Amino acid sequence: MPFPLTRLRRLRRSSAWRSLVRETTLAPGDFIWPIFVRPGKRVRRPVASMPGVFQFSVDEAAREAAEAFRLGIRAVILFGIPAVKDARGSGAYDPKGGVPQAIRAIRVAVPELVVMADVCCCEYTDHGHCGILDKARTEVDNDATLAVLAQAAVAYAAAGAQCVAPSAMMDGQVRSIREALDRDGRGDVAVLAYAAKFASGFYGPFRDAAESPPKFGDRSGYQMDPANIREALREIESDREEGADLVMVKPALAYLDVIRAARERTDLPLCAYNVSGEYSMIKAAAERGWCDERRCALEVLTAIRRAGADAILTYWAKDAAKWIG
Repeated sequence: MPFPLTRLRRLRRSSAWRSLVRETTLAPGDFIWPIFVRPGKRVRRPVASMPGVFQFSVDEAAREAAEAFRLGIRAVILFGIPAVKDARGSGAYDPKGGVPQAIRAIRVAVPELVVMADVCCCEYTDHGHCGILDKARTEVDNDATLAVLAQAAVAYAAAGAQCVAPSAMMDGQVRSIREALDRDGRGDVAVLAYAAKFASGFYGPFRDAAESPPKFGDRSGYQMDPANIREALREIESDREEGADLVMVKPALAYLDVIRAARERTDLPLCAYNVSGEYSMIKAAAERGWCDERRCALEVLTAIRRAGADAILTYWAKDAAKWIG
């Protein structure tokens, strides 16, 4: 006599049943799409290490953002590639720079879209580090960097950004930016803190896209040790106390335990960054026929949501929005 079906298997027997009892779902509104902005017009420069990702000129960025909104995506985050870099990263706070221009263009093209701006120095400094170097030019000067980050955040807010996202991992960066925004009458601009940003090996392709590899050393002195979870929770709590409206864990896939722990600890909206290396390794495997890109990407994004993320920054945002309808 055949063994009877269990209650669990009964609810897996068809796609309709599986959909009905599915615990974790994805929607286009769960995604934040990163956009790289570079000088020029009608520019769509492919990023070799990130198939399907481009650096866009301002006009193309606005056009792409409008398409993302039509697909159901409700937020984008902008990263800038300046024409000229210097030791202070002055392009980061140039009100005529690429990111402020793109913010204005996107706000005109898609007024309903939430436009976020990453706040860091690494794309803008000639040495590639996330802040201003000390006099010996050997380490990042935390306090000197705070002033630059605050100035950049105000420039983006003045251009129309509804949210600024400090990613430099400087102590006190959220407080410095929150105070600067409030002094400038920008109290309605939210702060998304890269609270738990780890010194990860998964950032390589992003550094190609943002043209921001450090010229010496690495960023382990200010980004977090991948081994630490309690420290990550302290960082999240610190940023909350400093005035963060949302917090982030970055990367996502190798840090699902951190996302889960953060979800259990804070009631702030929790974002997770599905970073470039996580994207590119699946792209590379799929190009070689070793895996199904759509299936693996959606599985990864579902895992990030299941771990507790409210929103996911992902380069798959537009593709995933099409896949899930």
